Amino acid sequence: MIRYMGTRQNDDGAVVYVFIINGLQKEIREHALKQYPGCYEMLPASAKQKIAANRNWLSKL
Repeated sequence: MIRYMGTRQNDDGAVVYVFIINGLQKEIREHALKQYPGCYEMLPASAKQKIAANRNWLSKL
């Protein structure tokens, strides 16, 4: 079971996505979402748009 709880900034200042995965809280960075199957699909549309904008910006560098 995967449940999206929100986003927050960690101690390093990076934005992490907070999930409850099988009863355990996980804080996952954007680039690590692929390591957790199903987490990206659980994100709201606004978070997916932000990730797409970040990827678009990085592709222009």
